[in-house]
Amino acid sequence: MSNIGIIGGGSWGTALAILLSNNNHNVDIWVRDIRQIEEIREHKENKKYLPGVKIPENINVTDDISRVIYNKDMIVLSIASHGIRDVLNNNKKLFDEDQVIVNVAKGIENDTLLRVSQIVNEILPNNPYAVLSGPSHAEEVGRNMPTTVVSASIDKRVAEYVQDIFMSPFFRVYTNPDVIGVELGGSLKNVIALGAGISDGLGYGDNTKAALMTRGIIEIARLGEKMGASSTTFSGLAGIGDLIVTCTSMHSRNRRAGILIGQGKTIKEATESVGMVVEGIRTTRSTYELAKKYQVIMPITNELYEVLYEGKDVKNSVVNLMLRDKKHEMEDIIKDRINNW
Repeated sequence: MSNIGIIGGGSWGTALAILLSNNNHNVDIWVRDIRQIEEIREHKENKKYLPGVKIPENINVTDDISRVIYNKDMIVLSIASHGIRDVLNNNKKLFDEDQVIVNVAKGIENDTLLRVSQIVNEILPNNPYAVLSGPSHAEEVGRNMPTTVVSASIDKRVAEYVQDIFMSPFFRVYTNPDVIGVELGGSLKNVIALGAGISDGLGYGDNTKAALMTRGIIEIARLGEKMGASSTTFSGLAGIGDLIVTCTSMHSRNRRAGILIGQGKTIKEATESVGMVVEGIRTTRSTYELAKKYQVIMPITNELYEVLYEGKDVKNSVVNLMLRDKKHEMEDIIKDRINNW
């Protein structure tokens, strides 16, 4: 039995709290909104973010973040990635150096282009860190539907500790040393999911979505390798696995927002309709800047950036993607292995 604090009471934080409670751990959740806390306490349900899923009695929900951090073995970061820096900076004196920090948010900071592990390392440099990612909708995890994810840390012992804490008959956890790849896979798939949603909103079919997903994972892996990730990570749960589930499911807030944008809604209208943070919108900007920084060709990301931030017509973006210069499908194979083909 461990004492675990979860910072963030959205759908994912709530689902993980239920999972951890069912694993016989003591769980406190920090929620900012007093009205949401009162509703959870009264109904034992997070009606706003995870309706229909009962919250065990022994989970404590509070707006006192010090109570959530104090005397905990593990702290789970389950708020939007763009809010992590402020929360950690404002409360860094509350953390002990032996507390394991587990990030479950998916995004890249816009101004600095830093991944969450880099932000945590700046503010809490002595704390062990792991990222938990993979194809895992909160709506299904909260209902004990079989799910597999990956725990990544530069320290094998930390990755395995997180694995042990979260593992259950319904939630299988693998380990991986590639923190860069796991964080990038979880973040950048939201960009492609926006594109898949836009494709659906335009009325295009399965062929189009399959093309976006397949070429999308190639873009993600191309950037990831330049940034120091292992290409094999993008073939696993945090790569193609998470991309598949986010591009195809209506649980995906990024896909839902993309559908609305494809139907002609503004970004503001789409995000308000979804009612939750759509990480892919901010991550598109970060990814676009990272592609320029590392000189990586990312045509899908470039077109989405122009749609979201420069007002480009989405139909023109599709035409541009289809009429790009002719290419080999596997450029690296042709370049590195087949000289005369």
